[in-house]
Amino acid sequence: MSRIHEALKKAAEERSAQGVNRAVSDLVELSGHPTLGEIAPTGAVAHPGIGTHSKLEPGVLKFEEFKKRCTPVTWRVDPSASVFSAHTNHQVGAEKFRTLRSRLYQIATAQPLKKLLVTSSTPAEGKTFVTANLAHSFVRQADRRVLLIDSDLRASRLHLHLGAPEKPGLSEYLRGDCDEFQVTQVGSDGNLCLIPGGREVSNPSELLHSERMKHLLDRMSQMFDWIILDSPPALAVHDASILADMCDGVLFVVRAGATDFELAEKASAEFREKNLLGVVLNRVEKSDAYGDYYYGYGSEREAE
Repeated sequence: MSRIHEALKKAAEERSAQGVNRAVSDLVELSGHPTLGEIAPTGAVAHPGIGTHSKLEPGVLKFEEFKKRCTPVTWRVDPSASVFSAHTNHQVGAEKFRTLRSRLYQIATAQPLKKLLVTSSTPAEGKTFVTANLAHSFVRQADRRVLLIDSDLRASRLHLHLGAPEKPGLSEYLRGDCDEFQVTQVGSDGNLCLIPGGREVSNPSELLHSERMKHLLDRMSQMFDWIILDSPPALAVHDASILADMCDGVLFVVRAGATDFELAEKASAEFREKNLLGVVLNRVEKSDAYGDYYYGYGSEREAE
């Protein structure tokens, strides 16, 4: 049985075992490949493309110049949606995201890893929560530049977590109504940026499966250490599969105690050949959060 299969099975077991009452906090349990150990969350650069900000190709805009041309906004982050908020007590949850961050850095020592897609099988599993908090975990490190992209053009919600304007956003950019400067918002710390979903459109799949989307990711990859895309659920539409082909890896979010095992298995199978990095078990019971069910992150292949 693969480790990812085991993670999905654990989520299903929690669904059967738990009662009506749940822990209030959103916690994450990390599952995937068994051979990746823990590494320090700070220190040495894990991959040449991360944190080094090497010499840019001719004609490529520098990050500081890019920021000056972007949209000035004021975010009001929802404290209840952030495990790193000073107004909430989510120490366990914050540590889980630091662990996830560390394991992603470890993968980046072995393969290119900059563009991450976060998806789930069905709505309300916490993929947007995971996307936003993973980004916050990265920018808490010195000199890390992170771009969040809300690519769920059917039901964008990432802007709500940041207390940010919803438009203009990705849909306006893909339609050619705006350029990348007009749709990119820069957070107060300067290193976290957001491209929200924008206004609703009638042809989201066609827009996402376009050369303009590929161009955006390629251009932003020159300036950011991490680009994290919040995508639609995988079973509802084909958008997540389309975007996965443009990204370096996929994180699959499963709501522990709620997600149907067969649905999650079916949805995650679509990404097995698209560099599925691992499963994030979201809303794990507090009593389980200190357990040793950690398999790290990596490819589906067992170590040789």
